[in-house]
Amino acid sequence: MDKLVRNKIFDEIYRIGEDGVPEFKTYVAGEWVFGESFSEVKSPIDGRTIARVSRLSKEQTEEILSTVYEKGREEIRNYPGEKRIESFLKAAQLMREAFEDFVRVLILDAGKPKSNATGETKATIERLEKTTFESRRMLGDYIPGDWSEETLESEGIVKREPYGVILAISPFNYPLFISATKVIPALFSGNAVLLKPASADPLAALLFIRVLELAGFPKESFALLTIPGRFMDDVVKDKRIRAITFTGSTEVGEHIIRTGGIKAYHLELGGKDPAIVLDDADLELASEKIIKGMVSYSGQRCDAIRLILAQEEIYEELKTKILEKLKEIEPKNPLEDENAVMGPLIDKHSADYIEEVYKDAIEKGAKPLTEFKREGNYVWPILLEVDKEKVKELRAFQEDVFGPLTLVIKVKDEDEAVDIANSSRFGLDASVFSECVRGGQGRSRGSLKSGASSSTSTRGTA
Repeated sequence: MDKLVRNKIFDEIYRIGEDGVPEFKTYVAGEWVFGESFSEVKSPIDGRTIARVSRLSKEQTEEILSTVYEKGREEIRNYPGEKRIESFLKAAQLMREAFEDFVRVLILDAGKPKSNATGETKATIERLEKTTFESRRMLGDYIPGDWSEETLESEGIVKREPYGVILAISPFNYPLFISATKVIPALFSGNAVLLKPASADPLAALLFIRVLELAGFPKESFALLTIPGRFMDDVVKDKRIRAITFTGSTEVGEHIIRTGGIKAYHLELGGKDPAIVLDDADLELASEKIIKGMVSYSGQRCDAIRLILAQEEIYEELKTKILEKLKEIEPKNPLEDENAVMGPLIDKHSADYIEEVYKDAIEKGAKPLTEFKREGNYVWPILLEVDKEKVKELRAFQEDVFGPLTLVIKVKDEDEAVDIANSSRFGLDASVFSECVRGGQGRSRGSLKSGASSSTSTRGTA
């Protein structure tokens, strides 16, 4: 097996097992240790074991919590803001030096095409480097007392204080970037942080934690929780944790709130992202952008396009253009084809789920516009035509589908399109393709709602 990570900064955090598979330690708020057992990390590309990651015991997890709470939260609170910025910039430099390792791990561990893996690594480095932009947000407020008779000859000073210990739970689809966008703000604002990476692809997060350690942050102020998700309840409800940031499914998000009790929460819980195409749109541009939104990272993105709502005047032409372009796209092994647009889904369970949702849609009257094709974790792009009267009955509309399955619906006008889009319990992004940017006579009187689980904004206006 080719060496998984090659930069020498990672030499101390793993060993090579008897079968040649690298076995990684985990970071326990001050040191790298092996756990009592290992979790196998299998590549979604071909199912082979590419690494083993130490699994923490309950005793080790409790020790981490105690260290971070009793010592780490004070150390990061007292670590000057100037030093934090220096450490972030140092981390960015270390990531640049180990750039190829991060890209390779994202390809092997998450099944990402090279372009996606490269983009995610670059975005993470940029996030580290631009942390300095956030410094002025840490300022407090001064409140003079002469605005009220009750407070004359007094003044108020509002200080922003860290929560203390933050739990960051990261998803599989952006295992590096989303982990970073949770950990960076926590440390920057003087909080200790515990990172729980996705069990399916924990390696990029593990390498990122190593970079933070070497960048000079107080060593007891962060840790990596490599434990199965089903063992997280005890951590979530621990009163020493004052805030939780989570990205994932609505069901798990609801469970976290019920289990965690009174805490601060930052939750991003999936999406049902519509593309609305109006009769004056540039259909060549619309079809190109829609397909990119459908198949990028095999649709395993919360902002992937799951719903196409097209006005009847241009419906058939748009559908034809999309289908012509889809014929050129198929999932490929990203190790064999560096130009692959799609790769595999993250695991067999995810592929099984897409197949179930597809069958449910067909049984309820949806018309397949593309042939269903699947080989293991690889699922070809799926476009289903469905009547607007039936769409709400489909699981593909009711659930947060994480894969390359999209519904296309003919609508009378923009108001009808907005009504259907807003009838989903999800939100996040919306694409509107039209030459009319500002609206007016004959344009929609409605607006796209904010979703129950996340906010909605318009993008991609032609």
